[in-house]
This record gives sequence, structure tokens and C-alpha cells, in this order.
Amino acid sequence: MKLNINKLKLKWKIFGFIFGFCALLLVILWLFQIVFLGAFYKSVKAIEVKNAVNTIANNINNKHLSDLVKGISGSGEIYIEVASLDGTKILSSSNTKYQVSLKDKLEMISSAKSKNNEYYKHVISSPPKKPLGNKEAKGQSPPADMQAVESLMYAKIVKNSSGKTLVILVNGVISPVNATVTTLRYQLYVVTAIMILLSILLALIIAKRISKPIEEINKSAKILAGGNYDIHFNGKGFKEIEELSDTLNTTATELSKVEELRHELLANISHDLRTPLSLIYSYAEMIHDFPDEVTPEETQVIMDEVQRLKTLVDDVLDISKLEAGMQNLSLSRYNLTDSVRSIAERIGELVKKDGYSISFSYDKEVFVCADVSKITQVIYNLIINAINYTGKNKNIIVSQVIYGENVIIEVTDNGDGIAEENLQYIWDRYYKIDKRHKRAVMGTGLGLSIVKKVIELHGGKYGVKSKLGEGSTFWFELKIDKSGDAH
Repeated sequence: MKLNINKLKLKWKIFGFIFGFCALLLVILWLFQIVFLGAFYKSVKAIEVKNAVNTIANNINNKHLSDLVKGISGSGEIYIEVASLDGTKILSSSNTKYQVSLKDKLEMISSAKSKNNEYYKHVISSPPKKPLGNKEAKGQSPPADMQAVESLMYAKIVKNSSGKTLVILVNGVISPVNATVTTLRYQLYVVTAIMILLSILLALIIAKRISKPIEEINKSAKILAGGNYDIHFNGKGFKEIEELSDTLNTTATELSKVEELRHELLANISHDLRTPLSLIYSYAEMIHDFPDEVTPEETQVIMDEVQRLKTLVDDVLDISKLEAGMQNLSLSRYNLTDSVRSIAERIGELVKKDGYSISFSYDKEVFVCADVSKITQVIYNLIINAINYTGKNKNIIVSQVIYGENVIIEVTDNGDGIAEENLQYIWDRYYKIDKRHKRAVMGTGLGLSIVKKVIELHGGKYGVKSKLGEGSTFWFELKIDKSGDAH
């Protein structure tokens, strides 16, 4: 069965990545310490030989050249000689064990002449023959003096200050690294075993530490998805995890509010629908049973309740469209003052018989560029809201205030007012301060949500000023359109 890595748990993915990284480091360590050790050593030795030749060439006229040669040869693994073109030695390092034979010297001098005055070659000399009867123990390496010698030979032709042509010869011996490689290999066996155990342990600890808070959040998220909004997310250990927990806690709180509002909406709309439907059914039944006794007042009740149902449905649809961004503005320049005055007078006539009075005050007429029907709906909703929540003093005051380049429309009632902690919520969808639903005098009770969305679409401002026992003032602000003032 093929393993799908995308379906592995996060913990095992992290474990795999960390363990794989440690394994890669071990492979690189083995390659550099065992496989490539000899090659690296030879490269370093070649650089060392060339540097020795160049140093002597640069100091060929130095009166202390002999001391310099002895200093460079130092450990005795580099033999240095300065000779004439015929191979005659002029000076050399004190260690003559690896001195170059005359035959090799002449060969290298000849090659250097034909190759831009420099010549380099890699030499492996055969080991000397063992004396008869000299046997080695099984598994033992032969003595150092009985092993093949590997060296790097370098020749460079230079001229001194007197014009004499000289040859600098260097023979750098490459020490056998077999014993070193064997030692390193056994060390790496131990190091590899320790590293594998530590990497597994470390990978498990890190994987568990990183994945545990995510797994806990995942469990809580599944509970949240099941509709339990009382769940609390408690992610710790990393900044991102804590921020995710805070975000999910906020989400759970908001979903809980939405669920509560949904229940209230269903209850309120059910109540608002049930009452007019009951009245319509009762009067229709009466008309059916006593068709000859129908009065205009009874048919008017049916008409009024049908109109109320239509208004409720229209308001719910308007909110849905505004929330979905499906409402487009049809902007035009019109007289806002005249529109407010007309709406206040029209509503005032409708509620006059119930003891309500609506007054409108303004300094001068102003024009705005806005969607006439939607701003009309805003004004209508604010006045209806004031009628529904005003107190025994049924006076509603509508006023227009000019503030710099803007105009503010205020609607003031004399109701019970709103507590300060509730002011920020009254614009929310379906929010009600009084949780005991009561039938509005007019309208549907959804008007403030429509006001908020319409004014936001116009780029205006809105708000409320209220004190308990003193009533409330709802307002909105739009920019004055002065484009026609010059005409």
C-alpha cells in the first residue's frame, strides 16, 4: 500500500524532516571524513608544495635563502633544493631522506623548459624489498620504511639578480592516510550511533512540542464545528499558535452571538407574522360567515395587516441585499431638507390620531448627492424607531444641523434611553435591548440595521446619543453638494 505523506499526522511529518536532516548531516560527515579525505589531503599538499616554490622564487636573491629553505622544510616531509640547469645542487634543506635523484632532476628540468618554466608531477615509488626472513604478523601494516612513498614533485625555473638561471625543486611527501581513515571510521561508527539515537529523541521531542497545541486546537475546532460555541481554545507555546487560539476564541464568541440573534430573529419574525396572519384569518372568517355585515373598518384592518406583512418582508429582503452587497446606489443631486420635511409631515399625519407629534427644524435648505429612495428609507426608519420607543410625551423632534461641509439629520425621542454598554450593539442585525419582544407601533423593528448599511454605502457617518431616562437622539451625516449653488 502506497503511503500518502499528505495524510500523515503533523507530528510524524516534523519527525521525518528533522530525522532526515540529521541523517543527511551524517552522510555528509562520512563522505568528507572517509571517502574524500585522501583527495582533500592531496589537494592541500599540492597547494603547500606550490606555495613553498613560489616563496623561494620570490626570495631567490635573499642572502638568508638557506635559512628560509630550512624553515619551510621544517617537519622534514618537504625536501627543497636549488640547483643549476645541469642538476648541480647549490643549496638544499637539511633533510635529505626524500631528495630528488639526478635522473628525476634532469627529467623535471627538461619538462619545465618545455612547459612555461614550471613542471608538476605525482610520483609513487615502489617499496624497498624486504630482507629475507623478515615476516610480518597477520593483519599488521608493514613498517613505515618498508611502505611505498607517494609524493608531489614540483620544479620551477627562475633567474637571480646576476642573471643566472636556477631551478627550484620541491618534493612533498604525502603521508599515508590509511591508518587515519581506519581510526576515523571506527570513531564515526560510534558518533553515528550516538547521533542517530539523539536525532530520534530530539525529533520526537520537537515534533510532539510543535504538534501537541495544534492537535488540541484541532480537537476544539471539531467541537466548535459541531455547534458547541462554549468551547475555549487554549493554544500555548508559540506566538502563531496563541494568535490562532485568540482568533478562534473570538470566532466562537461571534458565532455564539449570531446563533443567539438567529434564535431571536426567528422568534421575533414568527411573532410579527403570527399576529397579522391571525387578524387577517379572523376577519376573513368573519367576512366568510357574515358577508352581508362587512364594514369598511374590518376590510381596512385586513389591508393594514397585509401592508405590515409586506413591509416586514421588504425590510428582511433589504437587509439581505445590503449584507450581500447586491444594492447599487443611484446617485442624484436633490433637496435633502425638502425630503426630510415631507417625510416628517407625512408620517405625522399618519400617527396624529394616536397622539404623536413630529416637528422639523432647520436653518436653511441644503442639497446632497445621494440615492433618494435609500436616504428616504433611512429617514423613515429613524422616525419610526423614535415613535416606537418614545415615552408618554409623544413628541418627536427632527432637526437639520449644518456642520462645516456636512449636514447632520437628528431624530430625538423622549423615551427611556439606552444604557451606555448597549449603545455599540444597537446597530447590529436584529439586536434588541429589551429581549421581551413587543409589537412595534409602526415598522418592523429592523430599521436601524438598514440605516447602518445605507449610510455606510454613501460613505457617511451615523451614531446615537442617549441617556437613561432622557431619551435618545439618532443621527446621520452626509456631505453637502454645492455644485449647483452658483446657478
